[in-house]
Amino acid sequence: MDIEIFPHRLLNVDTAERLLNELDGIEGIKRMLIHGPRLPPVREGHPDRRSIVINGEEVSVQVKPGRILLEIESEDVIEPIREVCEEQLPFGFNIHIGHFIRKQKTVTDQLKYGEELDQIPEEMVGLTDQSAQLSERAQILKRKKEE
Repeated sequence: MDIEIFPHRLLNVDTAERLLNELDGIEGIKRMLIHGPRLPPVREGHPDRRSIVINGEEVSVQVKPGRILLEIESEDVIEPIREVCEEQLPFGFNIHIGHFIRKQKTVTDQLKYGEELDQIPEEMVGLTDQSAQLSERAQILKRKKEE
């Protein structure tokens, strides 16, 4: 099951960083995806094209954060997500339930990646931009296991 957090405006990178870190603390979220318009290339410069820290890992921001897509384990997770959003997004948001992230490799993936398709981890399926260069693709952040 997936949910979409649709803020009433595009997010500042700092707001997105706070929101993603808060969401990362919620058990039951399998994957997170930031969706939005692509930022200009590094050489052109843009104040939002920088790195943010999620779960202790540095991530390069490639898009202006708009929608946040989450793959969740069950509907029990929606209320804690709503509470985090109410705290971090005071200007308003909508939460939609549905299927937003692909779960299987497609013919388009086969055409784009060719023989390298088998090397793409299952958790990356549905998270990459088909038209992006290899250096601009999604980054996997592993959850830290508590001992």
